[in-house]
Amino acid sequence: MSKPAQALVSIQHISKSFELDRNRSVKALSDFSLEIYPGETVGLVGESGCGKSTAGRVILGLYQASAGQVFINGCNVHQAKGAEKKALIRQAQMIFQDPYASLNPRSTVFDIIAEPLEIHAIYTKHDDLKARVYELLAEVGLRPEHANRYPHEFSGGQRQRIGIARALALEPKFIVADEPISALDVSIQAQIVLLLQKLQKEKGLTYLFIAHDLSMVKYISDRIGVMYLGNLVELAPSHTLYEQPMHPYTQALLSAIPIADPDIEDSRQRIILEGEVPSAINPPSGCVFHTRCQHRQAQCMSEKPPLHEWQSGHYVACHLVPSVAAQGASQ
Repeated sequence: MSKPAQALVSIQHISKSFELDRNRSVKALSDFSLEIYPGETVGLVGESGCGKSTAGRVILGLYQASAGQVFINGCNVHQAKGAEKKALIRQAQMIFQDPYASLNPRSTVFDIIAEPLEIHAIYTKHDDLKARVYELLAEVGLRPEHANRYPHEFSGGQRQRIGIARALALEPKFIVADEPISALDVSIQAQIVLLLQKLQKEKGLTYLFIAHDLSMVKYISDRIGVMYLGNLVELAPSHTLYEQPMHPYTQALLSAIPIADPDIEDSRQRIILEGEVPSAINPPSGCVFHTRCQHRQAQCMSEKPPLHEWQSGHYVACHLVPSVAAQGASQ
């Protein structure tokens, strides 16, 4: 898609560490930068513990950044206060991973969806509030009679629909979807993704879609970012990333996706990574992936590669591009 000149979300060199004790900290996010444009979906993938969810929470201000800045529609997320902060909350919302834990079990569906509307004093009359809640339920495929029930009375897919309705209540422009389908059955996952796409088309929403299901991310995303140990190692348009992955970690991830054609599946070569993911308490020097990379050289162990634009719109953090990309294409 063609991008407007102005990004809706601008993430500038954010880092996030969690203190364990006086001498140790977990480096969950390191020098993470990204721009997200109005109306697009940016997917964020990587194995568990790579910092995807932390990035989403820092972007929305749920976690305070250790360094760096985030701007949503020109507003500095981590410096906004008072009325500016309240206006920011209306513009940016989150759909959480676990529909079982993200809904208050003691509240009815009506109260759950109405809560943000009441906090922001959107409606002064109860009848108007009631009509808006019913409208939101209809938008996510639920009925008005569901409003008086409690979360435990619904299936996982229905609970996630309730979570989506709550996120839509304040009419945001930007939504962080933090693995919204990972806790659901496969058949229900497709329904939720189709619902998110429908809502995006109708309302002009912008998504950051966090997931580890590479096939689903390819389906829903315009661009995809790949994370490893708190670092963004590759960013490219969806079709480009899958057809021409450049970072060796991305190549390994994509080689793990099964292909339906048995002849192709049997003949292709899987890339098996060596060793375990290093600890985020003491990450490797230089390129954080060098301990598992079959292409590593001396420079990789001492010097961290910047995320640079290799081709138009395709960014990669690797000292050895294009040699690695050429080897990946031949496998």
